[in-house]
Amino acid sequence: MKVGPMPSSSSVFFPAIRFAGLLLAVFADTGSALAAGDSPADKLVLQVQAAATQQLQRQADSAGLREPLFDVSVVKNAKPVTACGQAVLIESVDTRTPSRMRFAAVCRAAESWRIEYVVRAHVSAKVVVAVAAVAAGKPLAAADLVLERHDVTATPDTVSDLDAAAGMASRRALRAGDVLRQSFLAAPVLVRRGDAVSIVVRKEQIEISVAGEAMEAGTRDAAIRVRNVSTGNVIRAKVIGPGMVEPVDLTMSTQSPD
Repeated sequence: MKVGPMPSSSSVFFPAIRFAGLLLAVFADTGSALAAGDSPADKLVLQVQAAATQQLQRQADSAGLREPLFDVSVVKNAKPVTACGQAVLIESVDTRTPSRMRFAAVCRAAESWRIEYVVRAHVSAKVVVAVAAVAAGKPLAAADLVLERHDVTATPDTVSDLDAAAGMASRRALRAGDVLRQSFLAAPVLVRRGDAVSIVVRKEQIEISVAGEAMEAGTRDAAIRVRNVSTGNVIRAKVIGPGMVEPVDLTMSTQSPD
């Protein structure tokens, strides 16, 4: 059974979540999905399927998946189903892996029985994909990225927000069609050790720029050591752009470079 589309969300992670002991009250008259002619066993399968879909939706909401779709199938249990004097409860046993979840149908009336089911699901969503090859460490431009629907059943950390991905860099080279993952992304290095940089000092309407040499690599807003080429003094400076830094404070150090 495919379910969706669902509302989108702004966050980006799809963690494997275990809801131990979570009880979902699913009554025998669940609605039109339970036709009057269905056997008790078939009705339980539909109830388990509905509970699994609800569980997947919660996980998708937590992960921030964009327009998730679920294809859910329940492996029938051969154990005979007897009548229950109360509403049957559907209990999640293990939901860590969507491709193989376990649920239990529980009767807590005097008849008291429990039947476990294996549920197999496939999850797809709109995720950020590279449209062309991008070298490792190169900042991603908006033109490098697109949203496409992909199976994310076994991919726990996809990215759903184009704006969040643009400007980041991938730790590994990307090929066209690769799905971006949070674990691949990092802030790009804007200054590398040994780079010539401009030390920019701004005060009110005055801006002064002097030549410097980066003694450490840094991403945007990182504080690194920079040597003033003219004086040899070393300062702590914040990376403000490619090849540009500004002093953390205006006190110059006479420290010698390492």
